[in-house]
Amino acid sequence: MSSVHLIGGGWGPSAAAALYGPFLEAAGAAPTVATVVLDEGDGAEQFGRWAGVLRRTAPCDPVPVLVRLGSRLEPTALGDADALLVCGGLTPAYADALAPAAAGVRDWLAAGDRPYAGFSAGAAVASGRALVGGWRSSGVPVCPEDSAEDLDEVTVVAGLGLVPWTVDVHCAQWGTLPRLVTALAGVADGQGLALDEDTAVHLTGDGARVAGHGTAWRVRGDGAGATVTALRAGARLA
Repeated sequence: MSSVHLIGGGWGPSAAAALYGPFLEAAGAAPTVATVVLDEGDGAEQFGRWAGVLRRTAPCDPVPVLVRLGSRLEPTALGDADALLVCGGLTPAYADALAPAAAGVRDWLAAGDRPYAGFSAGAAVASGRALVGGWRSSGVPVCPEDSAEDLDEVTVVAGLGLVPWTVDVHCAQWGTLPRLVTALAGVADGQGLALDEDTAVHLTGDGARVAGHGTAWRVRGDGAGATVTALRAGARLA
């Protein structure tokens, strides 16, 4: 694939160019964007939100790929689009729908040198070790229950394997940084990113760069604990 773009959520109009612009630029002139939405009954309406943002950012043709709740993505449904955007919603359900197709998705991206963008849940499932929710660790609260994604214990599952980091999202808004620290504290050489809303990390051949209005929180686990570094727009990840 040509690049990976992780977006921490958020709908601030002034941030859209910083969040989606590099993704659409990597996809080429007036690209077709396969737009994956988990369909909980309002998939077409939800697709319209992201399609509108993409079209306002740059000339493009978003195409809906609706995956019914409880079913799995078929990579053939992506067709011959120029790029892939995986949208937001219930993160554990997105992981259930996409993880079984991980190899096929990676092959599809690589075959066309296509960029990937993930918004919220789509950013979380880009990881090999996808942090999909939970609010307690061994019964002890580590983040607000409202951030739990319908899970109790902090839960890490298989993801798409596109980036080296475990990713959490809506960080400042939902208070999820302690959840990511918890997930990585016991992992030797663990790497993580917690992204605020209206904030992105763009990973290209030139490295990874922070964009948008908030903070990307870099977390490193060492098997016993974790260290955190706050990075703002323009910063590069070592």
